[in-house]
Amino acid sequence: MQFDKRRLGRTDVEVTTLGLGCATLAGSIQPVSDADAKMIVLAALDAGIAYFDTAPYYGYGRSEHLVGDELRDRSGWVLSTKVGRLLKQRRRPQEPTDLWRNPLPFEATFDFHYDSIMRSYEDSLQRLGLDRIDILYVHDIDVFTRDTAEGPAGAFTAAMDGAYKALDELRRSGDVKAIGLGVNEAQPIADALDHGHWDVFLLAGRYTLLEQAPLASLFPAIAAHGASVVIGGDTWNYAPAPEDVMGRVKAIARVCEAHDTPLAAAALAFPLGNPLVASVIPGPRSPAELNEILRWWRTPVPAGLWSDLKTEKLLDADAPVPT
Repeated sequence: MQFDKRRLGRTDVEVTTLGLGCATLAGSIQPVSDADAKMIVLAALDAGIAYFDTAPYYGYGRSEHLVGDELRDRSGWVLSTKVGRLLKQRRRPQEPTDLWRNPLPFEATFDFHYDSIMRSYEDSLQRLGLDRIDILYVHDIDVFTRDTAEGPAGAFTAAMDGAYKALDELRRSGDVKAIGLGVNEAQPIADALDHGHWDVFLLAGRYTLLEQAPLASLFPAIAAHGASVVIGGDTWNYAPAPEDVMGRVKAIARVCEAHDTPLAAAALAFPLGNPLVASVIPGPRSPAELNEILRWWRTPVPAGLWSDLKTEKLLDADAPVPT
């Protein structure tokens, strides 16, 4: 398949409009075998997908290991990973409520200070077994820092001072090509715009068929800043979506059914109607799921579906849609 590419901000980095989110490879919510995870990455490469996103947090290093093993002997890819959590040897049993199934034997601690960000970058290169990382995101400066010792305000300050200084140095030296935030909430992005120059923001689950709140205020500010947006996430803050959200899903699904269009095909297509969005990065949990995503990607979405969603007030009237 041929995928369009879009440039990230004012950088020279171009990503395929369909990327691969690699949190699921590490067994989020349900287990994924190493063999399946590696097959997903290889099948994505063979299909023409050339943007891959991972993080130390995903399976406590497992996702980075799996992704790096498959990218190492290939070319033409763009890779992003994240900073903000350091991994250390696990010395206590994994909590039953832990998100990750069959992770590596480590645990993660938040640390957004300069030295720790530099260490995180070097650690990721070693886990990946690669000689480059193209994009670095500061990870989860949002709801997930509320229970830390520093609290959200302290974590944000450390990130804007220490993490930004480290990432900016890595960008200026050419070690990385683009920097940004990877978050589940829009507000940290809005707050970060005054603290340096960012190239791209990975926003999970906040500009979708379900929610277009960033459209009115955040997206114009990002555009003026000169950055791009990547849309990721197939869960709600690393968890299943709540019931009220699922009710909205059912209403949108009825409109899609009336147009004989899979809801997932419309969901994949919608964010890219906005030129600010460079890529969408779903996270399949099996080769079969990847094949289904590729089938949805190829499915044309009729213009009448978008207009009906707007008429029923299920989609923001001002939201740009694919043509």
